[in-house]
Amino acid sequence: MAHEKTLLMVKPDGVKARLTGEVIRRVEMKGLHISAIKKFKFDRHLAEKFYAVHKSKPFFEDLVNFITSGEVVALVVEGEAAVSVVRRLIGPTNASEAPPGTIRGDFANSVQENVVHASDSLSSAEYEIGLLF
Repeated sequence: MAHEKTLLMVKPDGVKARLTGEVIRRVEMKGLHISAIKKFKFDRHLAEKFYAVHKSKPFFEDLVNFITSGEVVALVVEGEAAVSVVRRLIGPTNASEAPPGTIRGDFANSVQENVVHASDSLSSAEYEIGLLF
């Protein structure tokens, strides 16, 4: 396995619900390292760049509106196979399919308001980290 960097972000619903500490705790308990952390609010321009891959999809506007609705906490997470380990830690995008014990399974309520975002590949991680850090 290779040492990797990935992006994990606590979305506005997760920040509002005060779950940032719990997300960080779970990452660290998994043996991963947080090498950067940043709390901020997306502006529309940055949100559109962040979600550019979804620009042609019908839910694009909802994504942009949601991510700009409040503060987020972005984390650069490092470790062996970090991308896949973080994806397993958070669970599937659709909260109703996320098993108990995952972040989304324990705290999320919908597909959009699902507490966290995580890069889905090394190339996405590189793009997203470059954009936010």
